[in-house]
Amino acid sequence: MSHPSVPDAYPKAVLFDLLTALLDSWTLWNSAAGSEQAGKVWRAEYLRLTYGCGRYVDYEQLVRQAATRTGLPESAAYALEANWLNLAPWSGTVEVLRQLQPHCKLAIVTNCSIRLGRQAAALMPVKWDAVVTAEEAGTYKPDPAPYRLALAALRVAPSDAAFVAGSSYDMFGTAAVGLRTYWHNRVGLSLVEGAPPPEIEAPTLDALVPWCKRFGAPAHTNLSA
Repeated sequence: MSHPSVPDAYPKAVLFDLLTALLDSWTLWNSAAGSEQAGKVWRAEYLRLTYGCGRYVDYEQLVRQAATRTGLPESAAYALEANWLNLAPWSGTVEVLRQLQPHCKLAIVTNCSIRLGRQAAALMPVKWDAVVTAEEAGTYKPDPAPYRLALAALRVAPSDAAFVAGSSYDMFGTAAVGLRTYWHNRVGLSLVEGAPPPEIEAPTLDALVPWCKRFGAPAHTNLSA
């Protein structure tokens, strides 16, 4: 519980990675790959391709490319897409979003196509103030463009917003834009070499609301319970 004399100081907006920070896409990828190990290797290659791509290339094409590069048939990628609407939020995600919504604008910034990104965003019973995909921005994260496009849509300055990452690749982009970052590292990924560390790294979203509540509080403020 916050000290009674300290008012809440939420950011004006909280932006989220979609397919790793909010949704358990790992289970879907593992199922399409045929095993947890094959899914992990495939997804790691997909993350490397998308975050290293820069200019937007068809998302579905990159997913297929990552599959074949890791020894999987293209049919794995088609199975992933066929089951796309089975994506489920991580436990506690919807509750956290509902706690934040009265206090902050909520947005998604995702390395995805418009079609699949909007389908996935709609799986959560939340009113999004902006959903920005790599296809719309013309570049994949961590290029600054997708983050800046979302901030422009929200009419919020970077200093007044927070970002919730699912992968440490995001930290290259959020550092460049000036977004303070919470890394929801649900599956225990390693920090990518050279990536700036997040302000908070946690295996769940449990610490997100308390962090947001003191987001704009002066650094010298005593926030002990």
